[in-house]
Amino acid sequence: MTTMPHIVQDGDSVLRECAQTVPLKDISSVKIQKVISDMKKAMDSQKDGVAIAAPQIGVPLRIFVVSDKIMKEADKEYKSIGRDLVFINPEITKLSRDKHEVEEGCLSVRWKYGKVSRSIKATVSGYNELGEKVVRGASGLLAQVFQHETDHLDGVLFIDKAFDVQDIPPEDLENGK
Repeated sequence: MTTMPHIVQDGDSVLRECAQTVPLKDISSVKIQKVISDMKKAMDSQKDGVAIAAPQIGVPLRIFVVSDKIMKEADKEYKSIGRDLVFINPEITKLSRDKHEVEEGCLSVRWKYGKVSRSIKATVSGYNELGEKVVRGASGLLAQVFQHETDHLDGVLFIDKAFDVQDIPPEDLENGK
């Protein structure tokens, strides 16, 4: 019987650590591939799960995953590759000077939402789950996700940067409040 990976919550020290770089030779290892699989399962278990970073399942490694399905639903500009985006050892290489205030929430800070100032465009460089070098530019929601998830890898939560933070329980979200 497989158990669902647990999404750790604010207060767990792993969320405040600077995540460790994954040695490139380890990307294809069973261990790293299992971490990626567990991250996808944990993210998919949450109907509002857009992306997840490894520290959110208690693993202090520099990996994040972006849901292809949710991105396609949320952003008409999103160019799908037909599978979730995996970034290992990601680095933001470019941010636009232009910023906007965007609403954010987090699977590790459940039911809190606030506004965060994020660059409108971002470029991330890293490796995918096959160990191939990837560089992806983004705007809008995907650029926001890149910045949010990279923050996780540096031990930063969105509530550290947010203003107008509110508790909005799931039943209020479903009722459109």
